[in-house]
Amino acid sequence: QVQLEESGGGLVQPGGSLRLSCAASGSICRINYMGWYRQAPGKQRELVATITTVGSTNYADSVKGRFTISRDNAKNTVYLQMNSLQPEETAVYYCRVRSSQDYWGQGTQVTVSS
Repeated sequence: QVQLEESGGGLVQPGGSLRLSCAASGSICRINYMGWYRQAPGKQRELVATITTVGSTNYADSVKGRFTISRDNAKNTVYLQMNSLQPEETAVYYCRVRSSQDYWGQGTQVTVSS
């Protein structure tokens, strides 16, 4: 069984920063990519950023230049450094890990508000 443990969400003021972490544990092998998605109230879940085993990254246009995704392959952990956060980025952020199967975390709330 695979478990994804997310952490790092919380309340931050506009313009502030947060760092999310997601650690995968259990019977998981050959991770293809890891990524972060988000879902705001009343909206569909959307891609934020992904990273492959060899470090190739992909970002949503709205976060380019402000967010950075990284991973530690030895720890099966993916990180998302988020800078210059805006209120419209308030959402539940989900970790996704794809190997032979697709795994999702339970989500961590990020609230951007003054």
